[in-house]
Amino acid sequence: MFAYLEGNLTYKSPALVTLAAGGVGYELHISLQTHEKIKHLDAVRLFTHLKVSEDGWTMYGFADEAERTTFRHLISVSGVGSATARLILSALSPADLGRILSNGDHMALSKVKGIGPKTAQRMVLELKGKILPSSDDPLQATQTSWHNTTADDALLALVNLGIARNAAEAAIKKIDGAADMTVEALLKEALQRL
Repeated sequence: MFAYLEGNLTYKSPALVTLAAGGVGYELHISLQTHEKIKHLDAVRLFTHLKVSEDGWTMYGFADEAERTTFRHLISVSGVGSATARLILSALSPADLGRILSNGDHMALSKVKGIGPKTAQRMVLELKGKILPSSDDPLQATQTSWHNTTADDALLALVNLGIARNAAEAAIKKIDGAADMTVEALLKEALQRL
């Protein structure tokens, strides 16, 4: 619903900020990773995730797209809710989490508060290859390695579908004439090559 909010911080704590944007104060729950990146700033852009439940609406804020994407992958795992995902991201950066997942180190995950051994094993099984250790920001890595906006858009769409970035990137690179194709055509062709 909201991709990001941009404005002035009127309240900051390690777990919560209030962001004034367009005459409205938005309360955003944040991780310690985000707090470290914004604690000295007055004006920020925070990427958001809105959780709607019968108890109310809760908005989460992230300093970068990589952290938000990681959060969304985490909450897709059965047994990992928004609060637990925020705890994980407070303890581990997306790159560190990607490294742990790619190594299959469920013991390191079970050391995070709220994560038991079974949930840690499930996270390794379900998220291995989705959260990559090589880059803190998949969007930044995409922008530096691609100069074609069509390929950028297709790559981001494939990653959002849950396909590992390196596999999606390899599939797109194999397509001849990718620069002249529409995003939709490029997506269809890349999906056939995966």
